[in-house]
Amino acid sequence: MQASELRKLTLLEIASLIRSEEFSPTDLARLVLEQIRHTDNRVKAYVTVCDEKDLLIQAEASGQRLKSHQAAGQLDGIPISVKDNFETEGLRTTCGSKLFRDYIPSQDCTVVKRLKQAGTIILGKLNTHEFALGGISPPTRNPWNLDHIPGGSSGGSAAAIAVGSAVVATGSDTTGSIRLPASFCGVVGLKPTYSRVSRAGVFPNSWSLDHVGPITKHVEDAALLLEIIAGYDEDDPTSSERPVPQYVAGLKAGITGLRVGIPKNYFFERCNEDVKKAVMKAIDLLVDLDCEVIDFEFPLIKEITTAYSTISLCETTSYHEQEIAQRPKDFQPDVKALLERGLFIPATHYIKALRIRAMVFREVMKLFKNFDVIVTPSAPMTAPPVGQNFVTFEDRHERLDIAMFRYLGPFNLIGLPALSIPCGFSNRLPMGMQIVGRPFEEETVLRVGNAYEKSTLWHLESPEVEE
Repeated sequence: MQASELRKLTLLEIASLIRSEEFSPTDLARLVLEQIRHTDNRVKAYVTVCDEKDLLIQAEASGQRLKSHQAAGQLDGIPISVKDNFETEGLRTTCGSKLFRDYIPSQDCTVVKRLKQAGTIILGKLNTHEFALGGISPPTRNPWNLDHIPGGSSGGSAAAIAVGSAVVATGSDTTGSIRLPASFCGVVGLKPTYSRVSRAGVFPNSWSLDHVGPITKHVEDAALLLEIIAGYDEDDPTSSERPVPQYVAGLKAGITGLRVGIPKNYFFERCNEDVKKAVMKAIDLLVDLDCEVIDFEFPLIKEITTAYSTISLCETTSYHEQEIAQRPKDFQPDVKALLERGLFIPATHYIKALRIRAMVFREVMKLFKNFDVIVTPSAPMTAPPVGQNFVTFEDRHERLDIAMFRYLGPFNLIGLPALSIPCGFSNRLPMGMQIVGRPFEEETVLRVGNAYEKSTLWHLESPEVEE
């Protein structure tokens, strides 16, 4: 099997080949390691790749378990790549920062524990913007065009999935850091409902805005990963005790009769024409699949923007307050500037922002009585070139760091599940569509994404990176 063939298979299809002994865990590990050797000197998705000898020993042990019908879990033998702000026992976790360049955790975060219990083998750690606080993820490049950024902060995860140097990956999302790189790299990124997945052992950015989720090649893969990592965790008191649905089985329900809400304001404004057309064409396809489209006005946009930035800056700066005072030169300039802004926000503004969040949540939940999901672009543009700091929409200049996350942050503020899936290309750079659902209705969001994916070929496209 070639890497290009592997990218077309879902996790369940790969697992089936392994169980039927057509393909072994050792074959799979070697294939992915070879793809890393072939691509990562240019894509730079990885911070750390685990020792090859150790990986192959683990893969061989997995193969033996499968032969004796003692599989550790449904993903036994599947290599997984982990964003570098997830703690991994005995494996360096840098958070993309000088401050953590030598940090080796003594235990795994809860998500990694659950993935290991399912039989996965940790392949390596993926690049992130420093402390997951940006949209660029240096030094990672976009595999569709190496002169462009992959998005962030889970840029290493999305780039590795796109180029096939990872089979499946983890990400974290505070402003849109799963969905933005998924959009820019043409892959699938799922931000679950706030509290659906434990954040214990994932380096915090903003306590009330952080989410953890999968980045994958297929929607079904995201459903399977969520099934494994979701659920209550006593080490994360914010995690939900709600039962975890069978997300993969739920995909079979289809989407006939579902109501799709399309915001008339904000989410299609200051948006590249190619992106707008691609998403509208995707919406037309959902209508062809027997969905009903309902236009609506998204409420309180100005309040959302103010509340989100206030909460994010205050909580992030609070966590880093000691380090920014004692070791300011060890932060990247953009991250340092961001954290210093947070020092000057009064506590009264933070309290008001929390009250606004509650108000916004109530208003959006009222609207959800009229439809089942909301569909928007994931980002108003394709991946910008490396070094670009501003973007122009209809002769209006906007800071890139604000523009990239404009359609994503509102759903972190109110904690709703949101999925980004590829919906086309512009100048050979991917474009993404965002699907948002009610709290804890990931199953509905995934059903819509899966139905769209099965009716298109975008997810089968892959970049080619020469050595």
